[in-house]
Amino acid sequence: MASVGATSGRTPQGPRPGETSASLPSLAPVSGPRAGEEEEEEEEPAEIHLCVLWNSGQLGIAYYDTGDSTIHFMPDAPDHESLKLLQRVLDEISPRSVVTSAKQDENMTRFLGKLASQDHRAPKRPEIVFLPSVDFGLEISKQRLLSGNYSFIPDSMTATEKILFLSSIIPFDCLLTVRALGGLLKFLGRRRVGVELEDCNVSVPILGFKKFVLTHLVSIDQDTYSVLQIFKSESHPSVYKVTSGLKEGLSLFGILNRCRCKWGEKLLRLWFTRPTQDLGELNSRLDVIQFFLLPQNLDMAQMLHRFLGHIKNVPLILKRMNLSHTKVSDWQVLYKTVYSALGLRDACRSLPQSIQLFREIAHEFSDDLHHIASLIGRVVDFEGSLAENRFTVLPNIDPEIDEKKRRLMGLPSFLTEVARKELENLDSRIPSCSVIYIPLIGFLLSIPRLPSMVETSDFEIEGLDFMFLSEEKLHYRSARTKELDALLGDLHCDIRDQETLLMYQLQCQVLARAAVLTRVLDLASRLDVLLALASAARDYGYSRPRYSARLLGVQIRNGRHPLMELCARTFVPNSAECRGDTGRVKVITGPNSSGKSIYLKQVGLITFMALVGSFVPAEEAEIGAVDAIFTRIHSCESISLGLSTFMIDLNQQVAKAVNNATERSLVLIDEFGKGTNTVDGLALLAAVIRYWLALGPTCPHIFVATNFLSLVQLQLLPQGPLVQYLTMETCEDGDDLVFFYQVCEGVASASHASHTAAQAGLPDRLIARGKEVSDLIRSGKPIKPVKELLKEKQMENCQTLVDKFLKLDLEDPSLDLEAFMSQEVLPAATAIL
Repeated sequence: MASVGATSGRTPQGPRPGETSASLPSLAPVSGPRAGEEEEEEEEPAEIHLCVLWNSGQLGIAYYDTGDSTIHFMPDAPDHESLKLLQRVLDEISPRSVVTSAKQDENMTRFLGKLASQDHRAPKRPEIVFLPSVDFGLEISKQRLLSGNYSFIPDSMTATEKILFLSSIIPFDCLLTVRALGGLLKFLGRRRVGVELEDCNVSVPILGFKKFVLTHLVSIDQDTYSVLQIFKSESHPSVYKVTSGLKEGLSLFGILNRCRCKWGEKLLRLWFTRPTQDLGELNSRLDVIQFFLLPQNLDMAQMLHRFLGHIKNVPLILKRMNLSHTKVSDWQVLYKTVYSALGLRDACRSLPQSIQLFREIAHEFSDDLHHIASLIGRVVDFEGSLAENRFTVLPNIDPEIDEKKRRLMGLPSFLTEVARKELENLDSRIPSCSVIYIPLIGFLLSIPRLPSMVETSDFEIEGLDFMFLSEEKLHYRSARTKELDALLGDLHCDIRDQETLLMYQLQCQVLARAAVLTRVLDLASRLDVLLALASAARDYGYSRPRYSARLLGVQIRNGRHPLMELCARTFVPNSAECRGDTGRVKVITGPNSSGKSIYLKQVGLITFMALVGSFVPAEEAEIGAVDAIFTRIHSCESISLGLSTFMIDLNQQVAKAVNNATERSLVLIDEFGKGTNTVDGLALLAAVIRYWLALGPTCPHIFVATNFLSLVQLQLLPQGPLVQYLTMETCEDGDDLVFFYQVCEGVASASHASHTAAQAGLPDRLIARGKEVSDLIRSGKPIKPVKELLKEKQMENCQTLVDKFLKLDLEDPSLDLEAFMSQEVLPAATAIL
């Protein structure tokens, strides 16, 4: 609102509260983000809505990700009646809802019933949504796909061209996938995901279709991620973190995550959840890491890191553009992102084009990026937009807008002159007046309220039309203000409308080139991840692993635990080798705290890192065709307290390995049978290992750490080349036991539990008694109670009996002395004697 006033013999008054001077540039800008600053906001967590169909052994899958407003689909794939492939997909994408047809096969119905009953799923079990089977019809699904309004398809395309374009992306020959896509579109339209509060004519934004591939992936269950500490979520210490309340603790992901952009971090997490056997993909990742580890390329890595820091959430900006909800900061963020992408392209063009990633960035970051950047730079007035908190354009873009802004800039002096002339025609009792401009209302004459103006009838002034009273000021329309309305019109609204139209045209230009922006995000996030892995490899002294399709298993020389070596003052490296038909089952014995569990985790983590495409903490590592990693390693969070609890733990962890492990699987087992009867635990362990040994050459590669020395002493395992016995090297120095934390061949002679107990701080008398009982058990002699302890117990029983006698009231007629003697005294006397 603009206001210019005139007073009798005074300087024109400034604007009152709630009014803004028409001389906009002369005032301080509206409070808001300063130029050059980016608006940071907490974005809503992404949700995934999955649609699935299963028929005649074939699976069709499609899902919508609200994080990037993209539909992902998996071409028809064979799946067993147990739907293992579907379970694998669910474990990887964790959908918020699962949509399927109400007319389903019995196997799918049973599977979804179990899924809905799994209360332990994190963060919560998905919602099961059934749609009528007619919504999954083949022809109606095709029509939904072809008639959809997609922003990534140029408006210039004809109907035939649009069909050809979509046919090049969506596999219409995969009938189940097409039906799943049709059902997903129906669900999105009915649920209105992400646009619940918008008008009915606003559709769910779909920014692209992507293929979802599961080939070459290595199977790793959630227990393995937790036990190997690949991920470790901890409660955030800040009480203000109410969104999730979690942060990443000491974990493999935590020490390797040095990504500069959020999408790089998401991609690294995706690689961790989808390790691969694709040797071409793994070697392409390692080539980039090795390039940046060269000393002469350190400056280039740092420069690329700076560019990646400006790559922001492009899908969120494109989604807002598609909904016409673009913010001022979005244009600034997009401008920086595009120019940073151009910087990445120019830098990668100077790098060796033999590396695939550099070649793709140099080629696919096309001139469309330069066109988008130049359009935004020529049109958007960033400083003015931040000052006014709305989209404004630079001068010389639209002559009509420039003319209206010029007239608006000249209003203050003009309105001052109009106010002076109006004051000459007013009653002499009126000391001052001003002419103000209010958007959507127009020009008004404002005069102060006089003491004599009490009733509404007192507001009437001849020649003026009373409008309203505000803050002790009366506002009128005069002949001159009506002329100003007709002459100048609603300048503010006209300027905003024309600038909004230009913004819409600019949005259309950007959305038409959305494909290159999406590709920028994919390649930039990949570069960000590999730069992060290279930085970690440089700091921690990791080396490049080798891959061999002919090697079944792993071979590690002087490997280290990537987390433990950061916590310990000194760390002793150990080698591991399991390949061919010898030593497929390695039984590791040794005292507690000698390093057995660390060794198992070390083997698992090195193998996992190699399957992600990272350098590994070892001098040399050769990884064969590993298709799965199974673990059952004891941790403080999952101690079994009884046979039933142990059996649940066994079913959830070891049973997965027993039922699913192949000759290419790596199985790590520690503390098997802990918490249950020793005989039962030993029998179960022996039975599981014998089951695998009976498979012969198809036996998985197994590392078993155990304190059940009877497994070896009683010869419960068959002799042969498949079994190899290892132990943790120790040395007895008098009564002391020295740990070398070195793996060697052999079997431990004792568990040395007393030494571990002494290190834990147990009393010496208790440790000595433990040794005595252990010797009695081994010699088959009876165990007698300790006399000193027996005397202490006798005194306690005697005191208890005396206290009972003292509490007797012999004068109580209801007292039954005979019952007291038989029920209280005699049992106590038996215990005392």
